[in-house]
Amino acid sequence: MSVLEEIDKSKLPAHIAIVMDGNGRWATSRGMARTEGHRHGTDSVSDVVRAARELGVKHLTLYAFSTQNWRRQPDEVSTLMNLLHDYLERERAEIMDNGIRLGAIGEIERLPSHVYDRLTGLMRDSAANTGMTLTLALSYGGREEIVRAAQAAARAAVEGKVHPGQVDEGFFAAQLYTAGLPDPDLVIRTSGEQRVSNFLLWQISYAELYFTDTLWPDFRREGLYRAIADFQRRRRRYGMTDEQIGEQGR
Repeated sequence: MSVLEEIDKSKLPAHIAIVMDGNGRWATSRGMARTEGHRHGTDSVSDVVRAARELGVKHLTLYAFSTQNWRRQPDEVSTLMNLLHDYLERERAEIMDNGIRLGAIGEIERLPSHVYDRLTGLMRDSAANTGMTLTLALSYGGREEIVRAAQAAARAAVEGKVHPGQVDEGFFAAQLYTAGLPDPDLVIRTSGEQRVSNFLLWQISYAELYFTDTLWPDFRREGLYRAIADFQRRRRRYGMTDEQIGEQGR
């Protein structure tokens, strides 16, 4: 039986988030410039997005560029921005033809104008699509997002729009970039690193974490299938006991 055949399509994670890590190491291990790893990594993006859509995954979020990534060498940042621009141009037809709705989270106003315009244009044009939602985390940081949400809540309280006692989890979540999206059920990280790296810190509190040694340029649809199959073998408790979960299922 293939890994794909193991997957129960009626029990897919509604939201999968991926930390796409290992491009630089993939390239340097082959005597290439780090930027070549990023180029090959875009092929993995295309394959994984297509596989997720074909399976029926409703939400896919990709950690494409962190707030901290702006500290990298200017030539690497420039290459990453150009690759993002090219990806958006190359995948535009597939996104539109397959009903994918494109979104973005993070300080996207920091992106170069040619990338920002391409991104926001495709977000606008795909806004009415009802298929899978593909969200790109760009110039994104989880701590930064939480601070931004806290500031928004504080402003609302100062302006008398909300009483401080009304700032509960629901109100706070509505101030996040991900407002309107379900929390991730499954977080995948490639490259063997076992940390979340400032990604969706609020949203992944009950997500299942899946780590693989595969470097991102080598991670394709089979890797996604294995992660989902592993997810489906787990028992999610949400703070409850096995006995309580069993009672709920009766």
